[in-house]
Amino acid sequence: MAGSAQPRTMFEKIWANHIVVDRPDGYTLLYVDRHLIHDGSYFAFQRLKSRNIKLRRPDLSFGTPDHYMPTDTRRKEDITNPNSRRMVTSLAIHGAETGVTVFDIGDRRNGIVHVVGPEQGITLPGITLVCGDSHTSTHGAFGCLAFGIGSSEVTHVMATQCLWQKKPKTMRITVDGHLGKGITGKDVILAIIAKIGAAGGTGYVLEYAGSAIRGLSMEGRMTLCNMSIEGGGRAGMIAPDDATYQFVAGRPYAPKGAEWDAALARWQALPTEDGAVFDREVTLNGPDIAPMVTFGTSPEDAVAVDGVVPDPAAATDVVKREGLTRALQYMGLRPGTPIGDISVDRVFIGSCTNSRIEDIRAAAAIAKGRKAVVPSWIVPGSGIIKEQAEAEGLDRIFKDAGFEWREAGCSMCLGMNGEIGRPEERIASTSNRNFVGRQGKGVRTHLVSPAMAAAAAVTGRFTDVRRLLD
Repeated sequence: MAGSAQPRTMFEKIWANHIVVDRPDGYTLLYVDRHLIHDGSYFAFQRLKSRNIKLRRPDLSFGTPDHYMPTDTRRKEDITNPNSRRMVTSLAIHGAETGVTVFDIGDRRNGIVHVVGPEQGITLPGITLVCGDSHTSTHGAFGCLAFGIGSSEVTHVMATQCLWQKKPKTMRITVDGHLGKGITGKDVILAIIAKIGAAGGTGYVLEYAGSAIRGLSMEGRMTLCNMSIEGGGRAGMIAPDDATYQFVAGRPYAPKGAEWDAALARWQALPTEDGAVFDREVTLNGPDIAPMVTFGTSPEDAVAVDGVVPDPAAATDVVKREGLTRALQYMGLRPGTPIGDISVDRVFIGSCTNSRIEDIRAAAAIAKGRKAVVPSWIVPGSGIIKEQAEAEGLDRIFKDAGFEWREAGCSMCLGMNGEIGRPEERIASTSNRNFVGRQGKGVRTHLVSPAMAAAAAVTGRFTDVRRLLD
């Protein structure tokens, strides 16, 4: 129709709805709807206090200690590291002083910040959401613009409820077709990053689309968006649909009554319009995706479990070749080694990537009736998830199989709480990063799905989970 508006992407709609002012240099001041805070936000509170600045909208900020709290206890006095104890205990103090809602240790709602936000209905379609943590992209699974910010930016948001940003480009990643048996959101995102590279999404907001994406549960979508940052993306997003609305409905901080009806009408107008143009398009075929395992020191270093460790000599780019060579030296692997021949020393199932009830159920399905042959931890993403899993008897399945059932928290994902591996220990991990030293000095991290991690726990090596499901 003549004179009709140009079709817009979901990102463009949300961005436009939050512009406070555009600057001539290309930067935009965006209004922030939700600010999530964790125990690492200590210094931002201190900076505000030293300058006698109050939080602009404490009612829009929510905190939970997760990074520094050990997962073998719920007692702050058990934290032996004085710095960690200060970070954990100060959050509740700062919350009381400023009016920020804090889900503290001892509260069943406590847990990993990117698990708690959606669980409490704080995360909603169409909003802008930030947190001083790179994996804030998780929340984009609900059709919102969510991204991590630095410490100084945390201070800025606290003081102004706004943030200066340069508008990114857009990339649509379409995955069509049915995913195979045992294939999860973790396998999908590892396959995507293996294709586009760890820097492939730099400068872009990634929108995931296609029938395979729509077929994922909200837990699977959160896993997908969580690792958008590992593909270089500024944020990851998935259009809200009935699955989104059903997940959000009735949660403590979600709209109720007439407000829900009005919100739902807004949310249903969010998805990208037909004919909208993205700056880049990427496609994958869902049925081709297999259970994935990383072999190197970047999330892009991923292959199917029935594949082999690649030979760096096959890389045409000299920088890539040298990087792969160093990675295999660090990982203690030889080119051509079948992934199924790689043994593991420890298993970690948890993190903001894979610690939700669906993840725990998937791991329990593999552990049931079997025995772990290496030390294996299960770390739920929140106290509520832990309660739900225990009500379903999943904790008993793990304990009977020799797994360790822990308290909620970030745990061994990054080890700020002291929960790390030993040098050269090989860990099958459901977390998001396999960088050098990520889980401890010299530790060799392989990223996998919860079911694949459980399969490694009961076999002692990387095993195609589809065989155990059969």
